[in-house]
Amino acid sequence: MKNKILALMIIILCFSVLAGCGGESAAVKVKVGEVTRSVFYAPEYVALSQNFFKDEGLDVELQTIPGGDKTMTALLSGAIDVALVGSETSIYVYQQGADDPVINFAQLTQRDGTFLFARKAEGEFSWNQLKGATFLGQRKGGMPQMAGAFTLLNKGIDAGKDLTLIQNIDFANIAGAFASGTGDYVQLFEPQASIFESEGRGSVVASFGVESGYLPYTVFMSKKSFINKNSDTVQKFTNAIQRAQLWVKEHSPEEIADAVLPYFDKTDRNIVISAIKRYKEQDTYAVNPVIDDTEWNNLLDVIENAGELQERVPAGKIVDNSFAEKAEASIKSGSAK
Repeated sequence: MKNKILALMIIILCFSVLAGCGGESAAVKVKVGEVTRSVFYAPEYVALSQNFFKDEGLDVELQTIPGGDKTMTALLSGAIDVALVGSETSIYVYQQGADDPVINFAQLTQRDGTFLFARKAEGEFSWNQLKGATFLGQRKGGMPQMAGAFTLLNKGIDAGKDLTLIQNIDFANIAGAFASGTGDYVQLFEPQASIFESEGRGSVVASFGVESGYLPYTVFMSKKSFINKNSDTVQKFTNAIQRAQLWVKEHSPEEIADAVLPYFDKTDRNIVISAIKRYKEQDTYAVNPVIDDTEWNNLLDVIENAGELQERVPAGKIVDNSFAEKAEASIKSGSAK
């Protein structure tokens, strides 16, 4: 009798093990490198905090790699699988004749995320007030700098003649340089602009995002070889981003702030709310991951104006919208998780 009971227990144990093996498979790890930590990327943090990646069976490991050049180096070397960075970096790689080009597959932001911050705002702002002033800009060849230059040109300002332009300070040190007294105006991302306003260091007087128009400013991208080998993973990743984008669209700045605060533990909640409100009001966050031709051509115009474009690269060369289109269609049909 004891032998029969023992045998029965062994059979039950075996079935339990087999059932466990037939359950949920291990999550697929995806290493993501973001070019900076900013509420500008709120939908990315929402996808993490609301478990949208997890729902898709992905284990996303996020790291911040300051600087577009460093982020792209990490992607090309295989240190990360996916980069969240300005789409201009993929164009630079393409221009160098890469055998394994970098492909843009999911747009996150659709406007420049920087603001013109004035140390002393006097009366109603006019772009002509920059003439004769010292302007602390962004790194040459990066999207913030190029969008800034594009805007100044459209406002009739020659950055080489009409003002003193400083752009040799590393991205991470720009805010500190302004705080220490360098420049009359500075080009800032949020939440730094809101932080400086709360500290009484000046005011936001204009938005480079509004002035430079819609463009695929920050995009998730990966090497073509990675996408070809991991198309299912890329699709699931894009599905999660699309869900996060719609979540951001449908929720208030306060709700979004609460969702992303774990990624900004040293930033006051009211500052995060202010920054998100500013971005939502100017339609900064893309509502779907698709990169359309109008946005792409505007991007090329901005880069061409900066003298960084060797040729106008057709979107079809380094943009793959198939994942974004499928994710968007899945949401509309109600078949998404």
